[in-house]
Amino acid sequence: MKYKITTVVGLLALTTSLFASNGAENLFDSKCAMCHSKTMPQDKSKLIAPPFMGVMRHIKMQYPKKKDAVAFIVDYAQNPSRAKALCKEQKIAKFGLMPSQKGNITLQELQTVASWAFDHYSAANFRGHNTMMLKTKGMNCKHGNCKGMQ
Repeated sequence: MKYKITTVVGLLALTTSLFASNGAENLFDSKCAMCHSKTMPQDKSKLIAPPFMGVMRHIKMQYPKKKDAVAFIVDYAQNPSRAKALCKEQKIAKFGLMPSQKGNITLQELQTVASWAFDHYSAANFRGHNTMMLKTKGMNCKHGNCKGMQ
């Protein structure tokens, strides 16, 4: 009997987790993907904002702890500023500063999307223009031009 109860509770937890993940991704798709693609598209000429995988690369470099990264995303999405921006200056020049999302997405939705994004974008899969890889303990430079970034 205990085995059956444990199994049912485990399945419910897994189902809830999967539903929450799908719900968070659906929120991203409906609230964020109109500007941010999830991955690097083949045709970069149509980008209107940086792909979110790149955004998360910068966020995870600065905020490796999930709690801190989620807090940053929630704050930045509501109150973006040049001083808070983590992307390179040329990205702001190319895309402009992100407009505030107040009124477009609720605080709870932002927290849900930010939590999903932190879990979804694994540091092991990040690649920058210079083939840099983000590791969980910082960056390793593969081409030798990343002085001060290691």
